[in-house]
Amino acid sequence: MAAIPPRRNSSLDSLDKQIVQLLQLDPRSSFSHIASELGVAEQTVARHYRRMRREGLARVIGFVDAPALGESDWLIRVRCRPEGAVQVAEALARREDAAWVSIAAGGAEVVFSLHPRTQQDRDDLLVQRLQRSTPVLDITASMILHRFVGRNAVDWRGRREIRTGGQPVDSNSLPAKDSQIEDGDRALLALLALDGRTSYSVLARSTGMTIGRVIRRVDALQAAGILYFDLDMAPAALGSGFAAFLWLNVGPAQLEPVGRALADHDETTYTAAVTGPHNLFATIFCETPDALYRYTTTKLAALQGIHGFELSPVLRRLKQAGALTAGDLLAQPPAAPSRRR
Repeated sequence: MAAIPPRRNSSLDSLDKQIVQLLQLDPRSSFSHIASELGVAEQTVARHYRRMRREGLARVIGFVDAPALGESDWLIRVRCRPEGAVQVAEALARREDAAWVSIAAGGAEVVFSLHPRTQQDRDDLLVQRLQRSTPVLDITASMILHRFVGRNAVDWRGRREIRTGGQPVDSNSLPAKDSQIEDGDRALLALLALDGRTSYSVLARSTGMTIGRVIRRVDALQAAGILYFDLDMAPAALGSGFAAFLWLNVGPAQLEPVGRALADHDETTYTAAVTGPHNLFATIFCETPDALYRYTTTKLAALQGIHGFELSPVLRRLKQAGALTAGDLLAQPPAAPSRRR
């Protein structure tokens, strides 16, 4: 999801916020480069970032972009009995193919993103496991067709998609070997998912590759659009606010302009065209419920082509950007697996 700037009541100090802003632009930027930009010592930048990561306020993570691999991402809504929603959400949050999991709609709905590796994995979860779960009442699955990126996007992925017109990198322009996962890439990607700033020397030592090969593979995966880095921030780092899911019904002729307009709004952190009962989805972040009301009755109301919408407050986040949450902080990731000898 798009980057959200920290607010005045966040847990970050002024230097933390400056470091965060530069890491949103380039998540793997060296501490020495950041220090030079801010006019402080390199050790100071390193100490601030490591504290933010240790305390669960912010961390850089490497992500795999599903469309670049010819795979699909899904948004799943699971309507539950209120007493069973937490149980369902916690079970989903433990799955590696669920990137984020939230409880919404008064505590009776679990909303999560799913990146199944295979159709069998998808059907096993949606058709077998969830359908047989006692607390589950019904399931709505929506495939993500297109992500809209605002013109003011500050995160690295957003800026890349702006340069490519919001489209995935054209794999036809790259050598075939660079546009697919090779032997050893899975281990690299798993390590970068735990810590996107893992050094090349540590990656080489952990995977058994040479440093040169690690650098070439990371560069190739990024160039192919398969791998991208982003800064994940805890709610405590962002400051207090009010999040909600917005599901819209938009006329086909207006889907593109409405999607682009929504992505440009400061209040939206993610906007995508989807399949299912609604054809446009967005996440909203406002300071207060009243601010959300004002957004709905002004900016949203001004858009032409919206035939109906549903607004669902987010009550609790159990997982975001692949990381479990502990209250309003990011839980510490598991230790990186050591190389087998």
